[in-house]
Amino acid sequence: MNSLWENPVFRRLSLVFVFCFLVFFGSELLAQTGEIRPGVLRTPEERFDALEDYPFAPHYVEVMVRRGTEEIEPVPMRMHYVDEGRGETVLMLHGQPTWSYLYRKMIPIVAAHHRVIAPDWIGFGMSDKFRSEADYSFRMHFDAAIAFVEALDLHDVTLVMQDWGGFLGLPLAARLPDRIARLVVMNTALPTGYGMMTANWYAYRDRSRLQATSGEFREFSAGNGGRNNPENVRAYSAPFPDPAYYAGPNTFPQIVPMRPGDPASPVMLRTADILAHWDKPALVLFSDGDAVLGPHEEFLRRLIPTSSNEPRIVVEGAGHFLQEDKGEEVARHIVDFMARHPM
Repeated sequence: MNSLWENPVFRRLSLVFVFCFLVFFGSELLAQTGEIRPGVLRTPEERFDALEDYPFAPHYVEVMVRRGTEEIEPVPMRMHYVDEGRGETVLMLHGQPTWSYLYRKMIPIVAAHHRVIAPDWIGFGMSDKFRSEADYSFRMHFDAAIAFVEALDLHDVTLVMQDWGGFLGLPLAARLPDRIARLVVMNTALPTGYGMMTANWYAYRDRSRLQATSGEFREFSAGNGGRNNPENVRAYSAPFPDPAYYAGPNTFPQIVPMRPGDPASPVMLRTADILAHWDKPALVLFSDGDAVLGPHEEFLRRLIPTSSNEPRIVVEGAGHFLQEDKGEEVARHIVDFMARHPM
């Protein structure tokens, strides 16, 4: 055997065979596990088949992001988004642990008047997902948000945000103010790391890491007064076939700054300073049943000067996920708000 291996032709052919074996069977294995390349997952499309009330055609854009907090070369990640209607752009940002499905009741109503874009964050929905929790960071998500808006070249945007959509959307507005025309701020907060979060928030953060998809969405259902049905549970569970896909929701709570030295704290402080001088229309729209982020409504109203020009609207009978509980009503408020402030 040694003499055979010493033959350069045999050695070269053997290496070619090994290479071909690894390429073929390695790609097959990756495909079977949903791993499109090492460390990156893509939820199988059939997981999203036949979802009720979500008839929207998928759209995709590739963005370059850096993994975690390391100063390394950016990697391409595919982001999914809904793109419905024509006219002025309304960008709807979801939070934890949801995806663009959360806006399904609102999209048709707003899209009857405007163009609606609803992306899925990396790690959520139909977007690509890092397998490792270490690859997620505030910077990664924030870079993705900026890259998404720039890739689609969005201008005159009405930015609609809720939950973590606000944690990322408010800094996005502060970073790209020339692209933003109006703000709609719903059931969110602007944590800076200086003790602004409530005890309920800390309790929510501590229990929000996914232990199992079914367990997480039982909690989701209870948080909305038990109004979720099996179809909703299936839809919100669809992006996460097994625990390998959980890294995005697992890490979202951990990127919120809790102390001044946390990585996102400087960005949030700059955001607060910019929003304190915001001169474009802003609607702060909260529900009456959000025990976690509801207390932040008053702070945001005081922070954003132009929000005082709008009537105080409280969505009654809705929990934290007001898009789920009262989506049609919320959509009409947004359409009316935009009509009051034409471009």
